[in-house]
Amino acid sequence: MINQTPWQQQKSGLAATVLAAPATRTAALLALCAAYIQGPLTKIVDFQGAIAEMNHFGLQPAVFFAIAVIAFELAASAMVVLGFLRWVGALSLAGFTLLATLVALRFWELAPGMERSMAANAFFEHLGLAGAFVLVAISDIAKGDK
Repeated sequence: MINQTPWQQQKSGLAATVLAAPATRTAALLALCAAYIQGPLTKIVDFQGAIAEMNHFGLQPAVFFAIAVIAFELAASAMVVLGFLRWVGALSLAGFTLLATLVALRFWELAPGMERSMAANAFFEHLGLAGAFVLVAISDIAKGDK
């Protein structure tokens, strides 16, 4: 172990204390699930928009898929945030994110330019998000969380 000055030890101790706090974990899990909480709430408020989105991506019957996506995103997010079978919720959201990303962000089919660049950025951001959910699942399985 590298020798640390008292200041470095104090800083790392403070960081460990803050990062180990239950409130920090809850806030981080809420942040990770934010899009999966906000999205369905928006779909509920504008259900016709949710149906239009499903039609746009060729998901039929659109009403069924809109309801299924709303229920899935809210339920899986609750599992992750509340810790009920967190690893199942996290892996489910990872898979959903990968599938939705492949359906909605096919940047390689777009002509070069701003739209393609933005879609590529969003594609890789979503890959990172899916990876974060896999890490949550790994962490919970390793700790034996049920």
